Amino acid sequence: MRRQRPEFRRQVRRRFSNVFWLTLLLCGLAVLMLILLLSRETTQPRPRSLLSKSSYRNDKTIEGLNVTAEMLNPDSITRQLNDQISLAKAFVVIAKESHNLQFAWELSAQIRNSQILLSNAALRRSPLTLRESETAVRDMALLLFQAQQLHYDSSTMIMRLKARIQDLEEQMSSVTDKSNKYGQIAAEEVPKSLYCLGVLLTTEWFKKSDLQKKFSRNGQISMKLKDNDLYHFCVFSDNILATSVVINSTASNSLHPERLVFHLVTDEVNYAAMKAWFTMNSFRGVTVDVQKFEDFTWLNASYVPVLKQLQDSEIQSYYFSGSNDGGKTPIKFRNPKYLSMLNHLRFYIPEVFPLLKKLVFLDDDVVVQKDLSGLFSIDLKGNVNGAVETCMETFHRYHKYLNYSHPLIRSHFDPDACGWAFGMNVFDLVEWRKRNVTGIYHYWQEKNIDRTLWKLGTLPPGLLTFYGLTEPLDPKWHVLGLGYTNVEPKVIESGAVLHFNGNSKPWLKIGMEKYKPLWEKYVDYSHPMLERCNFH
Repeated sequence: MRRQRPEFRRQVRRRFSNVFWLTLLLCGLAVLMLILLLSRETTQPRPRSLLSKSSYRNDKTIEGLNVTAEMLNPDSITRQLNDQISLAKAFVVIAKESHNLQFAWELSAQIRNSQILLSNAALRRSPLTLRESETAVRDMALLLFQAQQLHYDSSTMIMRLKARIQDLEEQMSSVTDKSNKYGQIAAEEVPKSLYCLGVLLTTEWFKKSDLQKKFSRNGQISMKLKDNDLYHFCVFSDNILATSVVINSTASNSLHPERLVFHLVTDEVNYAAMKAWFTMNSFRGVTVDVQKFEDFTWLNASYVPVLKQLQDSEIQSYYFSGSNDGGKTPIKFRNPKYLSMLNHLRFYIPEVFPLLKKLVFLDDDVVVQKDLSGLFSIDLKGNVNGAVETCMETFHRYHKYLNYSHPLIRSHFDPDACGWAFGMNVFDLVEWRKRNVTGIYHYWQEKNIDRTLWKLGTLPPGLLTFYGLTEPLDPKWHVLGLGYTNVEPKVIESGAVLHFNGNSKPWLKIGMEKYKPLWEKYVDYSHPMLERCNFH
């Protein structure tokens, strides 16, 4: 080989002329200059790989394949297969509901075959051809025809789906009804820890005579109870801990806590426990007085319509047995607590506190986070009740709470009048007595003996009683909804009184976790009594 190679070279030299070599040299120089120019434009010259060549060829194919046009084209095989797959999926559901599992399996298998064809076409970036898809289209068409023969047509589908929807709605209604009942039961149940606290405090009250002496010998309290230059608040409750939070939060945020006077009214069962708790604990110099409504001699069936209704056997059956209307009335309206005198005592405030002129009413499920002394300087403009209106939404107007099919309601009240909230109200007791507001309340209660004006509760009769006698307050004074809905953080931050209205009270396990800290920071969980009763 070494001997033949130089001979070969000598033959080439003899075969080509010098002109050819000159031309070849010039071409080489031109190629070299071209490479140099390209290297300036790209810092790293890359040879085109096999993959990039393949991609280039695919891009050329995509330019010729318009997917949108393919799906809109009525003669497109791709569109026909997609339509068959959609219809077959619906038939699979119906076949399973009809317990025809074999047919459902055949449809599912054919759906997978058609989907594989579409997938392969998408990968190669070219439309399906009639030749390759003819078998799949034919087989699917035969199955769809068979489905029609089995009465899986559109009308049957619609009827079955409607029946299914109705069945689901009935199930959902049943589950919702059970959820409401269980939620209501959970809201009405007294937690064991709260029951324990009442028992311990009652025992302490009767066991320690020094507590009773301390409560009875404080003569300075009696003077403050009728001093109209002080700030008077009232709470009607049988919940010791909730009432304590109301007083503690009000005192903690007050500029002058020594000027605050709280009038508490409870029942016979919790009277001793309430007295023990508020005698044992102090709240920055706040004056606290405790009474029980059983001591009010004027509170009897001849004067109070609610007490008169409680003596009626039909009323007792309606509210306590719940078996005489076929379950038409929601459980929340059948709650016996709405007939509690602690709930209706708000309509007798002038009788409970005959020497007071102005007073702020607070529910026991509120937390105070601002100084409330400004409430006592608000001009009610001759009205009796100062309250925050709740008619920002349609469902908080009068027609939501009252029966406007009744002529008595229809002729006296505007259905679009603004509703307002109990829970934080300023009452001018002088105007109350002058206008005989309690008499107005009695009138409407007696008219509603058959429950045709409103179902139950204290807000509907309150709307009737204080109609035209309510002065709207700034919404920041009273923020509602922390016991059943979401409230904007800015609204909570600016609110003076936060109201946990709803079933999710903060002292219950079903309370809304994100709002519990607003209430719990006014509970001293290190208190010996609370520790013994496992409050945490």
